[in-house]
Amino acid sequence: MYELQTTVTIGVIGAGAMGAGIAQVAASAGHVVYLHDQNSNAITTGINNINTGLKKQVKRGKMTEEDRLALIDRIRPTTNINDLANTGLIVEAIIESLEIKQSLFAKLEEICSSSTILATNTSSLSITSIAAKLTTPKRFVGMHFFNPAPILKLVEVVTGLATDQRVAQTIYNTAKKWGKSPVYTKSSPGFIVNRVARPFYAEGLRVLEEGGASVSTLDTIMRETANFRMGPFELMDLIGHDVNYAVTCSVFNAYYQDPRFKPSLYQQELVNAGFLGCKSGKGFYDYNNDEKPSYSEESIQAIPKNVLVDGDLGVASPLIDLIKNSQLSSKINADSTESKLVVDAVTIVLTNGLSASEVARKSNQENLIVFDLAFDYLSSNRIVLAKAEQASDLALNTAIGFFQALGKKVTVINDIPGLLVMRTVCMLANEAADAVNQNVASAVDVDIAMCKGVNYPKGPLLWADELGVDTVFTVLTNLQESYGEDRYRPSILLRKKYFSRTNFHI
Repeated sequence: MYELQTTVTIGVIGAGAMGAGIAQVAASAGHVVYLHDQNSNAITTGINNINTGLKKQVKRGKMTEEDRLALIDRIRPTTNINDLANTGLIVEAIIESLEIKQSLFAKLEEICSSSTILATNTSSLSITSIAAKLTTPKRFVGMHFFNPAPILKLVEVVTGLATDQRVAQTIYNTAKKWGKSPVYTKSSPGFIVNRVARPFYAEGLRVLEEGGASVSTLDTIMRETANFRMGPFELMDLIGHDVNYAVTCSVFNAYYQDPRFKPSLYQQELVNAGFLGCKSGKGFYDYNNDEKPSYSEESIQAIPKNVLVDGDLGVASPLIDLIKNSQLSSKINADSTESKLVVDAVTIVLTNGLSASEVARKSNQENLIVFDLAFDYLSSNRIVLAKAEQASDLALNTAIGFFQALGKKVTVINDIPGLLVMRTVCMLANEAADAVNQNVASAVDVDIAMCKGVNYPKGPLLWADELGVDTVFTVLTNLQESYGEDRYRPSILLRKKYFSRTNFHI
């Protein structure tokens, strides 16, 4: 098995937040680490920040004072790059500039042993391109940590065209030994996470631009209905719009302006205004205002009288148990080929990617309400609804009262195709499928990456399997029909899974 023993000295170049975090991870695993930066003040700040975090761990009983002192002692500050000559692995975490990185690694190649593995923590640059100027590019690999490196488990092990697979395996096994959850990916724009995550932001932005609901309402939906830790807008504010927008533009341009990655004019305006999010005090939210943002929630409506469950509700089937355990008068018609709820003559269906108005017209059901996907219809405490334009307000109130009788909070948004959760999850699954189809990573590694790197509640391909590949395919096809855009085209791999009736995970 290829892995670096703790007797191997590690070099980390760049003492910023990422570099210092990586140094802490390696030192925690028992390695002596040379933390290099041209700026001695940056090194001092980096080590002080590590120490501050470790002292908090000691205070909480997570580590002993002796272990803290020993860890700090293993981190050796240096402004002299020649001190890295005898290291077995060097991880670079400096500015995202291809020319600067190429120059740095050319220098390292001169001073280090031929057995030293050279790694970059880049999140956006091509591993193949950085290695192209090296004499021995086979020892060059991507080792992409996520911030904060000591906390987040994911490490993307990125291979360029020239990377020796034994080098990649060494980094993979070493990362695992360091307590991380490594995944293999090949060098391609965005690798796994920064590519597959684009729809999480893009679909929220589009729903906002189309007047679906307010920023705070949409964030609340993604937290309370879909179980994401943060909604797209608060997460973009945290990341910084300059950074998030730049990554989107980078991926968009790297894929030759593929419409799936099209940047948002709305976010561009925020960047132009200097409204960068938390770090500037204002983004989608105003951080100079202590008032908590309000979100949409419907008032209590009358409990309906009769409920018919007509056919198989698919992923929404857990609602049947809630109906049975409620005070509602219900009838179950399991033999029907339909998939709908009929509540006091109001038709309620799970969104299929079309607008409620389109579904109502096609099904000849005027009083029709659609509801959004939920992470778990039993435990998720919020249901999202939209009414067809032709439906009455009384029909909407009936649907609201029905879900409230099941113990749910209800939020109504405007009639947007695919609502919010469904379209976002299906687009995430579609992008994940395309990454697998292009051999960027395996289905297992994609799901691990999205859960461990950005804390998704479920891997997008596992979610697609549970939702039903046929449902994902139908939603995307209907979104493509509604918008007339190639942005929503189903991945070739998704099409294969749909027509073969197979899942992404066996």
